Parts: sequence; C-alpha cells; structure tokens
Amino acid sequence: MTDPKLPSAADLLHLRGRTLEKGDPIALPLTMATMYHVPGDPTGYPSYGRSANATWEAAEKLLGHLEQAEAVLFPSGMAAIAAPFLTFLAAGDRVLLPSDGYYATRVLADSYLKKLGVTFDLRPTARYAEGGFAGYRMVYVETPSNPGLDLCDLAAIAGAVRAAGGMTVADNTTMTPYGQRPLDLGIDIVVASDTKAPGGHSDLLLGHVASRDSALVAAMREWRRLSGSIPGPFEAWLLHRSLETLELRFDRMCRSAEVIAERLAQHPKARQVRFPGLPSDPAHNLARQQMIRSGFLIGLTLGTNDKADAFIEACPLLRPATSLGGVHSSAERRDRWGDAVAPGFVRLSVGCEPVEELWAALDRALRETQ
Repeated sequence: MTDPKLPSAADLLHLRGRTLEKGDPIALPLTMATMYHVPGDPTGYPSYGRSANATWEAAEKLLGHLEQAEAVLFPSGMAAIAAPFLTFLAAGDRVLLPSDGYYATRVLADSYLKKLGVTFDLRPTARYAEGGFAGYRMVYVETPSNPGLDLCDLAAIAGAVRAAGGMTVADNTTMTPYGQRPLDLGIDIVVASDTKAPGGHSDLLLGHVASRDSALVAAMREWRRLSGSIPGPFEAWLLHRSLETLELRFDRMCRSAEVIAERLAQHPKARQVRFPGLPSDPAHNLARQQMIRSGFLIGLTLGTNDKADAFIEACPLLRPATSLGGVHSSAERRDRWGDAVAPGFVRLSVGCEPVEELWAALDRALRETQ
C-alpha cells in the first residue's frame, strides 16, 4: 500500500529497532512480571503488573503508529468497547447505538449501562444522522456495520455530534487503520478488536482504544488500571509480532475480497451480495469518500438458512467460525445469533488463501448446494 494517508508500514517494522542498544535482541522480549525492583521513590518506574508492562507498551507503540494517536491495549475487543462507556458515562446520560452493529455492544448497554442510569437509543447505520444528535453524551458508530455492511458518514456525524456537545466513538474493527481512519475524519475515540485482523491468526484476544485527545486517553488508561481490565503480556507479545505483518495480510485479504465479491455478484446462485467496493452496492459512493480499502468482509444472501449452512459446510476452504479477519477464510450464518439479517445471509471473511484456489472452492460449493 502506498496511500499517502497511511502510516508507513516500513517505519512500523523498525520502531523497536531504532531504540536498541548494541547486543539487544531484535525480536521483542516477553516480560512476565507482576513485581518490580523499586527501592526508594517509585515515581517514573514500573512498580506493579496491573499498572505497567514493557510488552504491552511495545504493542501500544505499534498501535499508536498505525492510528497516529495514543493507544491503550485491553484484554479483548469488548473490554475496549466497554472502556469509553464506563470511563465517561454517568447516570442521566444518553447514548446512541447502531441497531444493526455488533450485537454484544447492545447487550452490554441493555444489561449493564441501564443499571447505572444510562439510557440508550438505537438507529440503523444507513440512516444514522436522521433525528440529529442533540441530548446525547456519546454517539457510538460502527461502519461498515457488522454484519450487514451498511455505512454512515463519519465526518458528518463527528461534526454534528461535536456541535451538539457530545463525543463520538467509532468501532473500526472490520477495517483496521489500513482500511479506514476514523480519527482523521474527526471521531474522538476509536475502539477495535485486535482479536480480528490485527492478531490475524485466531490465537489471541485483545482490543484497543485510541484518541488524539490526551485527556481522554489518560482517563481510559486510569480506568484500565483501577478496573484491572489489563491485557496478558503473552497475548500482547503475539499481537506485536502479528502487527508487523498486518499490512501484507490486509492487502492480500482486501484484494481477494474485491475479486470474489465481483464474481459473486454475477453468480447465478447468489441472491444478494453486499460489499462496499462493488459499484452496485448502495454504500459504494460513501465508501469511496471515507474508506481507503473496501475491506475483507462480504455479505452473501442465499435462499434459506439450510442452504446457507450447506454452502458453508461444503466448502473445504471455509472455516465455519464466528470470528473474522483471520488468515483462514471463514463464514457463518449470522441470524443464528439473532442479527437482523435476511434468512440465508452469510458473512464471509476472506483470508489469505490464493484467490483463484479460494474462488474455485466457493464456486463449486455454491453450485453443489444451491
């Protein structure tokens, strides 16, 4: 990728190297410590494992480079999502959430924020600006929405919410900083699940928040320290290693998704295909304005739930799994989780397989099962 808006992938690979002394290991060491040697005044030194860890900090430096902002690492994507809610909201505040975004965010609000006296409203992503934003302490957006892949205008929403006196939080999990840059568009806080494409190998749970407002970052970092919502150092070490190949993997996944989406859109067995990169997609024009890439997720609607399950099970290059962004292509029928999608809707997460091999397997499974 050579887009001038993107942080340098070459610099990311050498951030640690530029700080090394002679004889230091090039690979990041894993720091597994809860106690530190701090005689006398502890100010300015690590003192306890809930407050600081060198491995977290190294991963945060890479995330900060990607976001061009301060980043704080959390033990999962949901922990990252919860952080701005629990840091900045108080009884009497109102929050706006997408009705068609990741379902666990709505469950968190309904099950726990309401108990704290925080109320929330829901709107569909494609019509998120309708009704305005007056009276909302926080407006939370997810674009493209997961799983339906609708979009909303991040720059317009950020400006309108700021004018109304609120703050914006954007879930950028499906795109990563290489595909979409909400902070550049005026969003106050980005949250993301690093379990997905940043980790990429389906072997870690992590998430992060990022902001260019140092006061917001400091408040969320303090929430992490006091709540104990801290990442494990081994997971942080795995993420640091994976982030060094994110640009390569994300580029491969997006390029393959572009090829596959175009072919699926012409396939006689596909009823509907959602992919922001398709000129026929209702969100295409907005995607061209605010997204750098079209992503690696494709929404594929087949005739029935049974046909969707049969397609997934018949394809040897698809893993039937509920996550996304891994090196292995995966798919699932999303209405089994209660998402408001059509019967037979499949969320397809394109991985790193050679695209022609992957397409041949998908095409064969479609023709055999539909």
